[in-house]
Amino acid sequence: MTETPEFATRFVNLASPKMGTEAVACSDDFFAPMARMLQDHDPVWIPEKYDDRGKWMDGWESRRKRTPGHDWCLIRLGVQGIVRGVDIDTAHFTGNYPPEAMLEGCRSETEPGSGAEWTTLVPRCALGSSCNNFAASANEMPVNWLRLNIYPDGGVARLRVYGEPVVDWDAVADDGAIELSSLKNGGRIVGYNDAHYGDVTALLSEGRGKTMGDGWETRRRREPGHDWIVIALGHRGIVERIEVDTAHFKGNYPDRCSVQGAVAGASGDGDGDEALLAAAGGWTFLLEQNKLEADSIHVFEAADLASAGPVDTVRLNIYPDGGVSRFRVFGRLDRR
Repeated sequence: MTETPEFATRFVNLASPKMGTEAVACSDDFFAPMARMLQDHDPVWIPEKYDDRGKWMDGWESRRKRTPGHDWCLIRLGVQGIVRGVDIDTAHFTGNYPPEAMLEGCRSETEPGSGAEWTTLVPRCALGSSCNNFAASANEMPVNWLRLNIYPDGGVARLRVYGEPVVDWDAVADDGAIELSSLKNGGRIVGYNDAHYGDVTALLSEGRGKTMGDGWETRRRREPGHDWIVIALGHRGIVERIEVDTAHFKGNYPDRCSVQGAVAGASGDGDGDEALLAAAGGWTFLLEQNKLEADSIHVFEAADLASAGPVDTVRLNIYPDGGVSRFRVFGRLDRR
């Protein structure tokens, strides 16, 4: 079993549709469309499913190449970011996976053309059959376009590109509250006591949840206590509004919630999330316990919140357990 590297647990997937990322062009996707490679859910195998092109596959798959060259896919990131590592997942591709792949990146306001200057993020490397293929990236250049090259052809179930969104905070005006917790603004999940169901990163995504699986949900608690999740904000700020959305959670929404804040260096480099969690020991309540309702958006304005000064890390507590679809923290930037 492939060991999951730290970058795959610490950083957000920049290639996720949740970030606004799209596959925009490819050399060939005869057997399976390129967009399928970016889906967030794990790849599935349906033995008896075929379409008019052949065996249905959950990913991007090109036809067998009969000419010189290799296949490629061009991807526009929803937000520019620094790539820390990738997973070129070949799940369920056995006799049809690419033996090798390479990932390149560039920064461009328009779709890169033939004259674009590409930088290698992950050098050409060997891939395995039906497995996670992790590779770290040491390049510090922010990019907003990616090109996945596969040699010479074949299928990739999922491309996950782990990294840090890069936001030009100097260009952000001070005339309103910013969604400091948003994935696109660099917000990320640091840790939690339980995330048995759903997709935990969906908690910080745009829009409302599509289903009950599109959010954070804990198992049924059979012991005293409560569940919690810690979020590093994209920038330190003064919290002015908090939203807790229990969309689709009806018989399993939390009875109550509270929110705490701390300054733990969340917007700096840090030494990993364990150090960050340890540094956030001085929690201050931003929101005391409040009752929640099923399938509802709960908005807590400045009058409902305690004045706690600047924070860069928050903890959402739910009592005793349950599911939350979206969690949003809005505030004014603290530029000191």
